[in-house]
Amino acid sequence: MGVAGTILVHLLLFLLAPHWLLHEIGVGATPVAPAMGAAPFEVQLAPENPVAPEPPKPVPPKFVETNPNAPENIPDKTNNVGAQNQQVAQPVPTPNGKSDTPASIGEKDKPSTAIVSGLLTAPPPLPVVPAPPTPPATDQQLARRAQTPLPGVEPATGDNPAGVGSTVAPTAPGATANTRVEGNPNAVQDNGFTFGLPRNIDPLHPQPRLHLAASAVHARPTPLLNQFAGTDNTGLISYDAKWNSYSEYLQRMIECVQEQWEKILEPSALYPERGTRVVVKFRLNSQGKIAEIVNVTSNGNRDAQNACVSAIVEPQPFGPWSEDMITTLGTEQELTFAFYYD
Repeated sequence: MGVAGTILVHLLLFLLAPHWLLHEIGVGATPVAPAMGAAPFEVQLAPENPVAPEPPKPVPPKFVETNPNAPENIPDKTNNVGAQNQQVAQPVPTPNGKSDTPASIGEKDKPSTAIVSGLLTAPPPLPVVPAPPTPPATDQQLARRAQTPLPGVEPATGDNPAGVGSTVAPTAPGATANTRVEGNPNAVQDNGFTFGLPRNIDPLHPQPRLHLAASAVHARPTPLLNQFAGTDNTGLISYDAKWNSYSEYLQRMIECVQEQWEKILEPSALYPERGTRVVVKFRLNSQGKIAEIVNVTSNGNRDAQNACVSAIVEPQPFGPWSEDMITTLGTEQELTFAFYYD
């Protein structure tokens, strides 16, 4: 019986030992639920060829539209860039003003960086209207022309018996010859008439000072910057701005789009309603081509939108970027142009 029991125990150990060993190392074991609130433990293998994160897109400097009539002057320090070097100034200085942007009166609902508005192209000449033909003189007019004028030896009608004949009327009672007009030293009053001033000018109430005509400024017609505070520098209105290739390129591009927009609208018989605004967002690549029209928003009709999109797309390509521009801007930039129908 002892021998039989020993053999039986060894048989049981031989049969059950593999099952016990596999259970101890976890094969076939029942999974244990994680404790309440415990975070799951996960392992992720790194890919064989890791993808480098995309570098952030470069931010372009602040572009402003400068005054082409202002003198060239490199500012000391500014974040503005423009088509030429300028130092901030304005005709009427702001007391203690230290801004790098001049004061300008614009419209709040039309954001703009332009400080002057003008014309890019000379307006067409006005048609010459021929003068009406002169009717033939009547017999009475011919007889009047044939009369001999006074030879200048007849007695005058005035108080001086030694005077000579004249067509000048007698001096009005109480009038003083060569009387200076108060408020204007260049105007002289003689016999009740004022000389040296146009008829529509009142010397006691002068008219506002004349400004330079818009046609004398080679700048695109555009809404103006709305800026209350400015600078204490006196001069032609201008920014603190530094030149670089990006700003000069962008200024030429803006003027090209403006001219194309005017060409599209000029022959059009249907002009969009006054107050229509169109905003076009697009991507421009380093070859000067429109890569994509991202978005178009407007409060007008489809014709108003199409004219604006065509003004941007038709003049392309605008020319390849310089190496400096590619270094600063990358290979593409997203731009937003706003068009206003007034």
